[in-house]
Amino acid sequence: MAKSTKPKFDAAASITSELISIIDRGVLPWRRPWSVGGSPVPLRQNGEPYQGVNNFLLTMRTLMGGYTSPYWMTLRQANELDARIIKGSKSSVVIYYGTAERDRDADASDDATATDDPKTIPFMKSYRVFNADQIEGLDAGFHPAPPELPVHPERAPIPHMQAFFEAIGATVSFSGRDACYVPALDKIYMPPIEVFENPLNFYAVWGHELGHWTKPRHRLNRSYGDARFGNTAYAREEIVAELCTVFLGQKLGFSAHTLELNAAYLDNWVHVLRSDKRAIFKHAADAQKACDYLVAASEAGQGAKAA
Repeated sequence: MAKSTKPKFDAAASITSELISIIDRGVLPWRRPWSVGGSPVPLRQNGEPYQGVNNFLLTMRTLMGGYTSPYWMTLRQANELDARIIKGSKSSVVIYYGTAERDRDADASDDATATDDPKTIPFMKSYRVFNADQIEGLDAGFHPAPPELPVHPERAPIPHMQAFFEAIGATVSFSGRDACYVPALDKIYMPPIEVFENPLNFYAVWGHELGHWTKPRHRLNRSYGDARFGNTAYAREEIVAELCTVFLGQKLGFSAHTLELNAAYLDNWVHVLRSDKRAIFKHAADAQKACDYLVAASEAGQGAKAA
């Protein structure tokens, strides 16, 4: 029997191409405010939240699709619930990582990555999911009522966000009109909250700079080489800070925001994605680590204050 000539589906290339086409339109959909059905993050069928790149991808697809449910599931999971996919619905690709025993007589597949363990090969595989809005016959619990969004005073601190960021313990100077992290001083510079008409944007910018603050060797030791404004290493770090802000914002209630969103910023994303189809997966993982680091630091700081 002749082997099939149909090319193997490349999940990394497909997802990266999808993301590039969206950015080429000049829109970053994950920057729109959202909280779907009472959940700030997309959920698996069993209620477990997605993390890392799948969180990012499904957040983006929820916003673009206008879905009102936070739940996503496979065709098989829907069938097991005696539900069915609505005709014409388009699935969304997500990924998972695992390890397999190394075959010393065979070359690693395209989906394999380097590992320090000579006995195993880590791999990335994909599967397809549908939003609950694309499925008929599900229980009402998969379509929870949307939450009431809080109203915050203009140009004033938001108590739970302020407490979260202050407890991290980073050195921050609230002066001037620019926002940046200066590695040589290990210091963040931020405009005062009064500069921001919407205080949510103040915390989003602060979160972005804290994403950079996690980079040094004595914290997460994250480096993509010699980073200079506009080069690839700089662009990769900006993607990590952006995604870190997305994940922090889901926890605290704001959307990713920077003081300037221009063509050069978008070009940096596209340049990195075009040069490396796996970049978004690596940088989403790095961003999740950065977010987790900041959450742990804040919880430790608040705990010490309460003791």
